[in-house]
Amino acid sequence: MRQKIFKAMVVREDKDDRFVRDIEDRHLDDLPEGDVLVKVEYSSLNYKDVLSATGNRGVTKNYPHTPGIDAAGRVVESLSKDFIAGDEVIVTSYDLGMNTSGGFGQYIRVPAEWVVKRPENLSARESMIFGTAGFTAALSVFRLVDYGITPDRGRVVVSGATGGVGSIAVSILTKAGYEVTAVNGVVDEKDFLLEIGAKEVISIEEAIDSSGRPMLKGLWAGGIDTIGGEMLATTIKSMKDGGAVTCCGNVGSHDLPLNVYPFILRGVTLMGIDSQNCPMPMRLKVWHKIADEWKLDHLELLTTEVSLEGLNQRIDLILQRKHKGRTIVKLPD
Repeated sequence: MRQKIFKAMVVREDKDDRFVRDIEDRHLDDLPEGDVLVKVEYSSLNYKDVLSATGNRGVTKNYPHTPGIDAAGRVVESLSKDFIAGDEVIVTSYDLGMNTSGGFGQYIRVPAEWVVKRPENLSARESMIFGTAGFTAALSVFRLVDYGITPDRGRVVVSGATGGVGSIAVSILTKAGYEVTAVNGVVDEKDFLLEIGAKEVISIEEAIDSSGRPMLKGLWAGGIDTIGGEMLATTIKSMKDGGAVTCCGNVGSHDLPLNVYPFILRGVTLMGIDSQNCPMPMRLKVWHKIADEWKLDHLELLTTEVSLEGLNQRIDLILQRKHKGRTIVKLPD
């Protein structure tokens, strides 16, 4: 008989309009309708989870709620012909953990269209070290490669390099043969960035130009930006002729203080990365890249593993901008 009660982190709004997080017992009947019921083995912590866990209505509209935009585990029940009980699967993005009960619980129930069969060369734990952050990083690298930014064209700059997306982007680019300049975060992690493959590490102050000039010296063949705002604007203005920059975050700012000159004088291309709604054929292609030629040898360097009970501390570290690499969550058996 399947388990009726399970453990999950639940975020509730109290009478003082504060949002509190606790580990609670939940029932399978509390889960939303869906085609596939998954017993979650591992999840991971992303910035969007932090927003959901702290009451951001732009991410999660209704509380109480269980965050967790990533989950890896085994199918328990399926109404879809594409999955059977026992299938090892990954669920990331779409609405998981936003307005659909997420991976910070032992079970999720989701539409079959959200579910990816986990590649054989990737364990559940490894898949969550990548998670949405790693998938976003890999999708960013894929777009640069597909555009024609090859290693011989010059160095690639990665902003927010100590974070989940940034650290995996640095790692994948290095494995693929690129030389990478990593932009260090608020907390000095230069040694960490060099250890995961960066050829050069520069500070945020060095990376952001505040002169107001419309164009800067062409330094980079490509860029992966996770910050937005002045950081993204400076990166674009510092591209070489024909360079390309991917954009996947706005933790710095959602504004882009920029003019058209880099685009019309150097042919720079800005590519938006939407990993949440990435079409399934592309999603499968990128996951198989992650499991094969882009699988990293130093995954443990990037990783801190916690239990459900340890999540609160890691959420607080991200809020304090003291977090580095990836945090994965081991769900109870």
